Amino acid sequence: MANQRSVTITDNATGKSVECAVLEGQYGAPVIDVRKLYNELGMFTFDIGYGSTASCRSAITHLDGEQGVLLHRGYPIEQLAEHSSFVEVAYLLVHGELPTANELAEWEHALKMHGMTHEHLSRFYSGYRYDAHPMSVLTGVVGAVASFYHANTDIYSNDDRLATARRVIGKMPGLVSKIYRYQSGLPFVYPDNARGYVENFMYMMYSWPTEPYVANPVAVRALELLMILHADHEQNASTSTVRLAGSAETNPFACIAAGIATLWGKSHGGANEAVVTMLEEIGDAKNIRRFVDRAKDKNDNFRLMGFGHRVYKNYDPRAKIIRKACHDLLEDMNLNQPLFEIAMELERIALEDDYFIERKLYPNVDFYSGLIYQALNIPTAMFTCMFALARSAGWIAQWNELMSDPDFRIGRPRQLYIGAAERDYVPLAER
Repeated sequence: MANQRSVTITDNATGKSVECAVLEGQYGAPVIDVRKLYNELGMFTFDIGYGSTASCRSAITHLDGEQGVLLHRGYPIEQLAEHSSFVEVAYLLVHGELPTANELAEWEHALKMHGMTHEHLSRFYSGYRYDAHPMSVLTGVVGAVASFYHANTDIYSNDDRLATARRVIGKMPGLVSKIYRYQSGLPFVYPDNARGYVENFMYMMYSWPTEPYVANPVAVRALELLMILHADHEQNASTSTVRLAGSAETNPFACIAAGIATLWGKSHGGANEAVVTMLEEIGDAKNIRRFVDRAKDKNDNFRLMGFGHRVYKNYDPRAKIIRKACHDLLEDMNLNQPLFEIAMELERIALEDDYFIERKLYPNVDFYSGLIYQALNIPTAMFTCMFALARSAGWIAQWNELMSDPDFRIGRPRQLYIGAAERDYVPLAER
């Protein structure tokens, strides 16, 4: 909400000034409304990576990196992780409030009714190489879903947008599981609506046609917990991409595909895959100190994956939650997980080292999530698809909020041009 505060920006060269309102939200730093800056002073702001720029108004997620706080619609992530289900969190993100028992039942039923995909879409997978990266496949198939929901989707209709949210969240488990099945040479599995959302996903991933499938409840809970923790995380790179694509009035499934493509980057959704690769490279706890020393060497490009965060300057609250779930899962499944032992020792050493303490390089959620995925027999290359499965709830909630914003307009960032000055074309023979 706006208040009476303002900031005056003066061009010292011309003496011209512009008064910019200071806007304050429920939490977070106040922001300076610079929308009048170009018209009044003929200037733009310069902020590489948008680290000091609020690109939108949002009521969905708030995080405080200094305090290690993450809230969804005002509810602390710790409380949601302890008491809620992924389906309930998805409802909260999309609708803004926790559901009543009847609303939750209707929401769960709606997601199940949208769990199937058109049979023609199943043929899409066979167009990929058997060893294609799963994120390449997921980007393509989610984009392809747009062709089934294009002409009949009114992005300015609240009912159509909510139907789209149900379709996205309902279909993602099947779209992701088919990638695993195709690359494993296994037949596709239709959803079983007698099962819950997360268990149904595991059923579509791992069931064998000739045998009954019974999911390990500890494994289901561990995966559900990860999905809750990954459901939304404010205006990160992929979410901002979804919003930017949506601002062009793009088909919502195409917007989600754009978010998936952005999530693929190893500095974003691919971080948990990079953590497992790093732990495998370390190989043994006795080698940890050497790798820690490499990370501290400014002349060595090696860095410890899973430590530090662009926003969190305190312990990632999601990492605290998932650390225990990771330990419980490996213990319950009686897995001798050497990578987990390496991870625990690496965490201990890093948290006691002044180099990491001074730089506030705490373990983040990616440090543990890959170990859980690995314990669930999910291939390393599929880790980011699992991230996308969970984050699709946040993406579609953010897209829905954007499309209902009365100040909605197409995104158009500016630039600081540093190229050549205007010059005349030189004919080829004279060059």
